[in-house]
Amino acid sequence: MTAPTINGSRYPQPIEDLLPAARKLAKELDALPSRNRLMREFHIGAPKADELLSRLRDEADRQARADALHLHMVKRGSIAERVELFPTEPATDPADPPAAPEPAPPAVDPVEITPVDRVAEVNTAGHPDTPTATAPPRRAVVWPVVLLALPAFVAIWSGWVGLGGLTGFGVVHPLPGIWDSFSINSAITLPIGVETYGAYALYVWLSGRVPDRARRFAKWSAIASLLVGALGQVAYHLLEAAGVTSAPWWITTAVACLPVAVLGMGAALAHLVRTHD
Repeated sequence: MTAPTINGSRYPQPIEDLLPAARKLAKELDALPSRNRLMREFHIGAPKADELLSRLRDEADRQARADALHLHMVKRGSIAERVELFPTEPATDPADPPAAPEPAPPAVDPVEITPVDRVAEVNTAGHPDTPTATAPPRRAVVWPVVLLALPAFVAIWSGWVGLGGLTGFGVVHPLPGIWDSFSINSAITLPIGVETYGAYALYVWLSGRVPDRARRFAKWSAIASLLVGALGQVAYHLLEAAGVTSAPWWITTAVACLPVAVLGMGAALAHLVRTHD
């Protein structure tokens, strides 16, 4: 003899009739019941238990997504109350008497709400301390730096090239026997090396995106590079104003060491930028 089902009937029941009781069982267990539990609880076969379990799992997944969306909207201040999209309580028994209708709320004079007020009301509902959204600050433009750098580039370039000429730098043929007509003035290595390294080290120092060791090295080497550049300009103009055609030996020694020093500091900074503290 067939065992009675959840409502006392001995006839198979459709999934829609079993679903409210299955929701109630899942709520009591605080988890999805197993297929065997559904079969024992509702006296149903394995196919119907699998389908019922699949319905419960789909509802649980949709409720989890709805809860995640609700939490995101609450954090943004869009809504204040949780919306239950998928009920977990069993359906109301048709035999229960209907509930008494709630009394109508007292009439209130309508107040016109502008679209701006409505947006503010939604955003701050339940969150009176929520700060109002502000537009992101605009980033500072950089084109004035290019305008400022042009005259400085002309002065620094001419000063270093002139000092290089006074300290023995001049036209060389870097490819003898290969390209004899190719020549280059080695004095351009001074402004390119010293000033370019100073600008790069300054960028690494102020970027704040490198390890502390690299940042400290970039800071002091950038300051040193800028000081050496300033001293080079001062030395050239003093020598030029005095009519000197050949720089003293100590100035020549210091200027001759600059390319090597720049190469070493540049390689060291490149290694430090790629390391981790």
